[in-house]
This record gives sequence, C-alpha cells and structure tokens, in this order.
Amino acid sequence: MESPSQINSEAPVSLADAPPSVNPPLSFWAPIAWVAGLMLVSFYPMLERLVNQWMNDDDMGHGFFVPVVAAYIAWQRKDDILAVELKRNYLGIALMIYAAAQYVLGTVAAELFLTRTAIVFSIAGAVLFAGGKQLLKVLGFPIFLLFFMVPIPAVIYNQITFPLQMFASSVAEKTLLLLGIPVLRDGNILELAEHKLSVVEACSGIRSLLSLTFLSLVYGFFFDSRGWMRGVLLLATVPIAIAANAFRVSMTGVLYEYKSEWAEGFFHTAEGWVIFMVALSMLLAFHRFANWFIQGIENARSQIKQQADT
Repeated sequence: MESPSQINSEAPVSLADAPPSVNPPLSFWAPIAWVAGLMLVSFYPMLERLVNQWMNDDDMGHGFFVPVVAAYIAWQRKDDILAVELKRNYLGIALMIYAAAQYVLGTVAAELFLTRTAIVFSIAGAVLFAGGKQLLKVLGFPIFLLFFMVPIPAVIYNQITFPLQMFASSVAEKTLLLLGIPVLRDGNILELAEHKLSVVEACSGIRSLLSLTFLSLVYGFFFDSRGWMRGVLLLATVPIAIAANAFRVSMTGVLYEYKSEWAEGFFHTAEGWVIFMVALSMLLAFHRFANWFIQGIENARSQIKQQADT
C-alpha cells in the first residue's frame, strides 16, 4: 500500500498514453463542459455589465477583441495542446475556489476589478485541473491576455491619467509656442486666442496606451519568438503611446487656431484613429530597427572572432 507521500496530485487520464494526433475522448471533455457551464452561469451578471462597459466606455473599446484574439491564439496552439500528456491536477480546484472567494469578496465590497478578474483565475484553475501544469503552460499566454478585457481599478486609473494629462498639455503648450501660436497653460487647460482647450482624462492617452500594450503582446507572440524582445516591445509601447498622444493634443490646438471645426466631432475622432495607427507603425518600425541593431552587433562580433582566429 502506498504511503501518502507517494500519492501524486496529478492523476493521468486516458488520453495520456494516446498518440498526440488522437482527439480527446468524451470522458475528457464532459467535466470541462460541466465546469464551463457552471462558470458561465455564475459569472453571467458580471459579464453582462462588463460587455456593457465595452460598448459605452471608449477606453475599453478594445475589450471586444481580447477574448476573440485569445481564443484564436489558443486555437493556433492546438497541436501543442494535443501533444500534452494530460493529467488531472487538483490544485486547479483550489485555484477555482480562490477565484470564487475573490468574486464573492469583490461583489460584497463593490470592487469591480476583483469580480471581473476572478473569471480569469477561474479559467486558469479549470485548465490546470483538466490537463495539469503542462497544459496551463501552453495556454498561459492567451489566458493572461484576458486581463486586458478588464478595466484597470479606478484608483490606479486616476493616478495614471492625471500625470499623462499634465505631460500632454505641457508638450502641447511648448509646441504651439514654437509654432508662433500664443497660448497660456493653466494646469491641463490651454487658453488660446479664441478657444479654450481642456486636456481631459479622455485625452490623457491611457486609451491608446492600453490598446497598444495589448497589440504589442499579440504582435510579439506572432512575429518574434524571443522572450526578451517581446519584453522590449512591451516597454517601447509606453513612450510611443505617450509621445503620440502629446502630438495629438498639439495638433488639436493647431486645428483649433486655424480651423476649429476640424478639431471637433468626427474629425477629432478620425484624428485619434490616425494617430493611433501612426503609433502602431512606430512600434513596428522600432521592432525592425531593434532587429537590425542586434543583427549588426552579432555580425561585428562574428567578424572580430574570425579575425582573432586568423
């Protein structure tokens, strides 16, 4: 008889000994479908409010794309999933219990961030329980992306947006003065000759920063397998998004001075999309430059080594 220390918490299921090309049996999918159904019923009220915020909050417009992109990435890794030796890991149940406790605590405390991120931990727990640590490792990245569908906490949001507002308004003031346009800045308000431009939270750049960060992770996953380069791309989104937003605010001030109708309504929205595409192009250009720079260093090292050998 085995002692408790010999018992493995990961019990293999029937798929473990099957060839990687064999699809999982019904006995494997049944508990997953059952857990998924329970999660959908439990989280439905929260998901309904979350989708409603995606529809009405411009800062979270990218939320609709996050689960779609995460599901697509998971589908792209289906061969890796089928190659995994599936093992039940009951630590997944513990993680799901923690997620349930977090959801209840967030509901009682009216903390939306806790209630909304609980579903991500629940999904991670379900994957861990169904297939073990190896399956969780394969699906870890798409599950992590799901955090981007959840708005950041209001406390953190306010701490980020105000400095961004001040920076954008300061850059816009200096740019307008450089162009010979008289302007007086009072905090985040720019006083022009005939107009007053207020750099509100929506103009802080947090919207483009969140979207660009998400896109940088997805882009790095598909186009660069080096983990350190993905990290560099992620860090590069911060100055790129901030600089692009400061340029947008400056451009809005110029338009207000010469043709104010182009700085409002549809044109203002279109300007935001154009600037975002410029920021995305800057990220792609930075990636190409980084690859060129690293390749140049590697070539120089190779030449030095060859010269040293001769």
